[in-house]
Amino acid sequence: MKTIKIEFSSKVLQLLNDDIVIMIEGKDIKTGNETNTKSKSFFEFTQSIIKELSFNGNVRTSETYTSTLNSFKLFRCDMDVSIEQISGKMIEDYERFLKKRHLSMNSISFYMRILRAIYNRAVDAGMTEDTKPFKNVYTGIGKTVKRAISLSDIENIKSIQLAEHKMIFARDMFMFSFYTRGMSFVDMAYLKKGNLKNGILTYRRKKTGQELKIKWKECMQDIVDRNPSLDGEHLLPIIDSDAGDERNQYKNKQYMLDKALKSLSQKAKLDHDITMYVARHSWASIAKSMNIPTSIICDGMGHNSEKTTMIYLKSIDAEKIDEANDMILKCL
Repeated sequence: MKTIKIEFSSKVLQLLNDDIVIMIEGKDIKTGNETNTKSKSFFEFTQSIIKELSFNGNVRTSETYTSTLNSFKLFRCDMDVSIEQISGKMIEDYERFLKKRHLSMNSISFYMRILRAIYNRAVDAGMTEDTKPFKNVYTGIGKTVKRAISLSDIENIKSIQLAEHKMIFARDMFMFSFYTRGMSFVDMAYLKKGNLKNGILTYRRKKTGQELKIKWKECMQDIVDRNPSLDGEHLLPIIDSDAGDERNQYKNKQYMLDKALKSLSQKAKLDHDITMYVARHSWASIAKSMNIPTSIICDGMGHNSEKTTMIYLKSIDAEKIDEANDMILKCL
């Protein structure tokens, strides 16, 4: 269907085949509804990106975009806005709104960077001119509160006597992550028995797609032996391929683990609660304290972005990484 627009004064004539719609000052005379002849609504555009991300298998990223959209909708009281109306003042007001809700600066930056990415996509698509609305808000990444724990704390967690099954399982998953150089829980969840061949565990990170190889150790096998697969396919009993939505299974298990690890932290009398992420951070921190070269560990979580860490890791000899892991595991 061919659309011809003739603009004059505050009126717009749209000729759609034989149907003529006259709009004055952005209102459809036929319906009285507000219209936008220049750009798509910001909410709709963001929803289209979320659908695209989900369709392409980027589920985690689609969830972060959904979270950001929900936050922005709360700020806007569910009142939509056109992409062209996104202004510096609006974004600065949104930043103040987030501060009043006591979000950390890193959390605020997280939302701002996603909003900026959405806005930039609209600019690239020719939907609006770039007015630089994010230039006066914080979009950096500051240092977070230290999440690593010491080697003695790791030893304490490993050796403490536990009776409750949930806490035992949580400890096993935490230690497995630490043994495997801080493997993320989502990557642990999707490990399959086929990933382990000839004493080497090979997997691709869900977040980056990078392939990593880890020399299989007895301490890792002990955990697998204690925690048999639910379906005979996965390496760990986190996901059952016959039990429905795998991502929901993983998220439910993560929620259960977080609660159990909090109880474990209290029982072990740690200074702060641990999560699965602490295992990853701790491996890097302990490796650094043992003078393992930063080119090997890439300073763990010390980089400003994981992308930088991944660039370093691509150039590291796998044997040297395994040697670093051996040095850490021998201390336990």
